[in-house]
Amino acid sequence: IPRRWLNLQEYQSKKLMQDSGVTVQHFFVADTASEALEAAKRLKAKEIVLKAQILAGGRGKGVFDSGLKGGVHLTKDPAVVGELAGKMLGFNLTTKQTPKEGVKVKTVMVAEALDISTETYFAILMDRSCNGPVMVGSPQGGVDIEEVAATTPELIFKEVIDIFEGVRDDQALRMAANLGFKGPLERQAADQIKRLYDLFLKVDATQVEVNPLGETPEGQVVCFDAKINFDDNAEFRQKAVFAMDDTAESDPLETEAAKYDLKYIGLDGNIACFVNGAGLAMATCDIIDLHGGKPANFLDLGGGVKENQVYVAFKLLTADPKVEAILVNIFGGIVNCAIIANGIAKACRELELKVPLVVRLEGTNVQEAKRILSESGLPITSASDLDDAAKKAVAAIAKK
Repeated sequence: IPRRWLNLQEYQSKKLMQDSGVTVQHFFVADTASEALEAAKRLKAKEIVLKAQILAGGRGKGVFDSGLKGGVHLTKDPAVVGELAGKMLGFNLTTKQTPKEGVKVKTVMVAEALDISTETYFAILMDRSCNGPVMVGSPQGGVDIEEVAATTPELIFKEVIDIFEGVRDDQALRMAANLGFKGPLERQAADQIKRLYDLFLKVDATQVEVNPLGETPEGQVVCFDAKINFDDNAEFRQKAVFAMDDTAESDPLETEAAKYDLKYIGLDGNIACFVNGAGLAMATCDIIDLHGGKPANFLDLGGGVKENQVYVAFKLLTADPKVEAILVNIFGGIVNCAIIANGIAKACRELELKVPLVVRLEGTNVQEAKRILSESGLPITSASDLDDAAKKAVAAIAKK
C-alpha cells in the first residue's frame, strides 16, 4: 500500500528503545502544565530537560507564539518546568523546518538531564550493496556525520551483519572499541549495540540511528537520541508501531488521500494533476511548467484503481481553493480507461465541477472510455497527448 513514511515523536522512539532494554534517560510525557510539573517532581533528577514534541528538527532554536524562545530547556528547579510547559503546550513552535505559522505543541517530554563526557555516532541500516544490515559507527558523534564522512573517512567504521547469525560478540566489541569505549565500558557499549540490533529486527526498521551514543561521567553508556525509520511494507506485522503515526503535522489532504491508497503531494500552483504512476506525474508537472502553467499538486492513482478512488480523488482536488483547472493524464496499461471515465463522469455530476477539466486517456479500453466521456454531456476537454493536454489546461486558465 502506498503511504508516506511513518514519523514518530522522540518520546515514542525512546519508548520503543526502552522496551528493548536499551538505556535511555528516565522520562515522562505530559500534555498539561500541571502534568509536566508533577513529572518533574517524580523524576527526582539533579537537572531536568523539557522538550517540546514536534516532528520538525531545530527545536532548540525555535520560537513559540507565546513569546518563549527555544523548544528545549534545562533547569534544576521542577517548578520552572511547570511554568515553561505552560508557555509551550497549546502554542505554535516555529523552527527552520516547520511551516511559517509553526506547529502546535500538544505534548512535552520531561526527562532527566545527563551530562555527556563522550559522544559517539552509531547506526544500523539496510544496505543494498551488502544485501542486508550494516552497523556504522564513529567516535566523532553529536555532530553532522556527513561532514565526518567527507573530511575524515577513516573515522567511519562499518561491520556487515549476517542476517542469519545476527551481531556476533566479536563484532559488537570491535565496534565498541572503534567508538572509543574503554575497559568495562567496552562490554557495556557492546551490549547496547546488540540490544539496538534486536530492536532493529523487532520493529522491522530500515534504520536505527543513535547520535549521540554517549558516556556519562558516572560511567554509563546511554542512547541520548534516536531516529528510527520503518519499512512500510511491514505495516501488517507492526500494527502497534504504525498506530503511533502522528498525522497531525501532515497536510490533511495527504492524510485523507492515503486512506484511499492515493498518493497526494501539494504544490503551490493552480492546475491539479490527476495521474497514474509517479514518473508520469512528475513528467506531467514538468510539461505544465514548460507551457507556462504551475501544478497545484500531483495525485498518483497507482495501478489497481477503483471507480470510488477516482471519485475521492476529484473530491480532494476540488476541495483545494487554489485549483483553477484539473488535468487528468492516464496511461492505461494495467488501468482500465473505462473505469476512470465512469469515475470522472460520476464525480463531475455529483460534485458539480466548477473548474475546467482536460482529460488525456491512452491504453486499455480507451475507445470505450472516450465514448463514455463524449456522451456524458459534461464540459470535458479531451486531449490527444500529454503535450496537447498541458497546453489546453494552461489555456483554460488563461481564458478565465
